[in-house]
Amino acid sequence: MEKIALVHQAMTPEEFDVFAELPENADKLLEFINREINEKVPSNAYSSKISMRIGSRMAVFADEHDLGHLTGEAGGYKVGNNRFVPDVAFVAKAKQVELDKRGYNHVAPDLVVEVISPSDNPKDVADKIALYLAAGITVWALYPETKTAQVHRPNQAVITLDENGMLTAEDILPGFQLALKDIFR
Repeated sequence: MEKIALVHQAMTPEEFDVFAELPENADKLLEFINREINEKVPSNAYSSKISMRIGSRMAVFADEHDLGHLTGEAGGYKVGNNRFVPDVAFVAKAKQVELDKRGYNHVAPDLVVEVISPSDNPKDVADKIALYLAAGITVWALYPETKTAQVHRPNQAVITLDENGMLTAEDILPGFQLALKDIFR
């Protein structure tokens, strides 16, 4: 998703949480990254389709194995002093039995999926991935234009997969495998 920087006075993460829940912001997907407020705006329907393909397969697997919770782009998370709205996120049931029913979830996800659009700023994407990794979160960054994915794991080298690759996260979703050719078909 693209972002629109919102001009606003500097605020704390706690002030942002209040700001995000104001009635006039109810329909906005807001992120708070490095003390900057950004509104995520739809990038394109194809990227959303890719997110849904991944999220739906992960959700079915997680439900069948009672592993945890999946959220889509409307699910926000507190990650330290930042607030993220990933395209897809997974939180292990062992870490959190029930997701928060209001505001940004207080438990950070174990795995996030970000579908990268051509209009996304590469520096912003890299910064966001670095913040996820610093918080111990695994990131799958998918690039529909090139039919590739990058797997970012904390303290490990980045793995780049082509459309013949397989997404796995054995330590997070044991037994889950997702072929990129099924996502990008």
